[in-house]
Amino acid sequence: MELFTLVTSTLCTLVLPVLLLLTAVKLWALYCYSCRDSTCESPLPPGTMGLPFFGETLQLVLQRRKFLELKSRKYGHVYKTHLFGRPTVRIMGAENVRQILLGEHKFVSVHWPASVRTILGSQCLSNLHDSQHKHMKKAIMQAFSKDALESYVPVMEEEIRNAIHSWMQNESCVLVYPAVKRLMFRIAMRLLLGFEPKQMDPAHEQPLVQAFEEMTRNLFSLPIDVPFTGLYKGLRARNIIHAKIDENIKEKLQKEPEGSGQDALQLLIDHSRKNGEPINMQALKESATELLFGGHGTTASAATSLITFLGLHKHVVDKVRQELDSKGLLSGAPEEKKPLTLDILQQLTYTGCVLKETLRLSPPVPGGFRVALKTFVLNGYQIPKGWNVIYSIADTHNLAEIFPNKEEFNPDRFLTPFPDDSSRFSFIPFGGGPRSCVGKEFAKILLKTFIIELCRSCDWELLNGPPTMKTSPIVHPEDNLPTQFKPFQSQVV
Repeated sequence: MELFTLVTSTLCTLVLPVLLLLTAVKLWALYCYSCRDSTCESPLPPGTMGLPFFGETLQLVLQRRKFLELKSRKYGHVYKTHLFGRPTVRIMGAENVRQILLGEHKFVSVHWPASVRTILGSQCLSNLHDSQHKHMKKAIMQAFSKDALESYVPVMEEEIRNAIHSWMQNESCVLVYPAVKRLMFRIAMRLLLGFEPKQMDPAHEQPLVQAFEEMTRNLFSLPIDVPFTGLYKGLRARNIIHAKIDENIKEKLQKEPEGSGQDALQLLIDHSRKNGEPINMQALKESATELLFGGHGTTASAATSLITFLGLHKHVVDKVRQELDSKGLLSGAPEEKKPLTLDILQQLTYTGCVLKETLRLSPPVPGGFRVALKTFVLNGYQIPKGWNVIYSIADTHNLAEIFPNKEEFNPDRFLTPFPDDSSRFSFIPFGGGPRSCVGKEFAKILLKTFIIELCRSCDWELLNGPPTMKTSPIVHPEDNLPTQFKPFQSQVV
């Protein structure tokens, strides 16, 4: 009897878990097979779906770029996987991306992972659809009109100049990525949310920057809201940000509308007032958080990449300075230098090419998310209704045939117009189609101003040489890019 009990206990302990695992694997295989749309003759893309229930999310979260490189090398430009709880197709290449970006509302619709929707909120621009998206975008676009952008330039110039001056005072080194994040955060707080400089002392600013870092780090996580999970941490960080923005909104609500030249948050408040809508505090907080996220995270990544590429290619810095000198922007003390305007920024062709080349090699956002509204065929493969679709920006740039010597940092390639319209989706740092980045002109002007102030104010050395880049979810250097800055002595370049 004891032997029977021992055998039974052993079987339950060892065999039952194995049977349950095999059953789970079998059910997962059946689920993956049933995902295929039997009414479509085309096959599913190649690829694997990973572990039962978890799919390949853990591999993506832990390995990031390495995981994506291995998958694309093995399966090509269109492959299937299972991420963030959903069957997913990841695509790259100009023609494939063109069909997705221009297929908005016909084949696909924006659909970020559940963790992103939960943390950023259902009422921010990225998660709105149809007429709601159209009306919100129209209101926000007022903050990026030509007149508004012109009024932003002096603030950008002031903040960037002050930051670079402080970097040059540091005799050892500056960790560039954290420093640039603080700079871009200040600029976004002032221009997009209307914070005054006196409201942004370091004691209040630093906790907000840290909260944004925590929120960003956990945007793409498993949709499980329990203590110590990524989603739980991301929501706690978001609540800190919402509390600060809530104070600012309440101050704005006590003021009368001021007309043109206002920040984006004020314009959203005025938009609600004009339409006679009740003020939706949650929607405003979510929109403001999204503006701050888009307005400083991506520009900080791009500005850090600019310092990297220019630090490694001094001859490009010399060419930028030659262009600045030709416009009278190089000589003189900082307070004597010619102030920047929108018109001057648009005249700096080579400086613009430097920015484009940086965004080609190191786009801050690696891609975008869509969901298939109906089953359709892409590159010979079926994309079933309800599947997520991820398009890759970085891989599409790498595959583009219009860029010879793709690994080389060569801004001159953008001096010559591309041959035809078919190349339009070979360079998509801001996405494309009706969902292209709403603040792209703001970002371009901010980053061109950054290049100008950097090149006419200082020289710098990357202390660790070329950095290793990582994505989580925004591209940045693993070592934070330790760099030494020193004043540039203006002379004939």
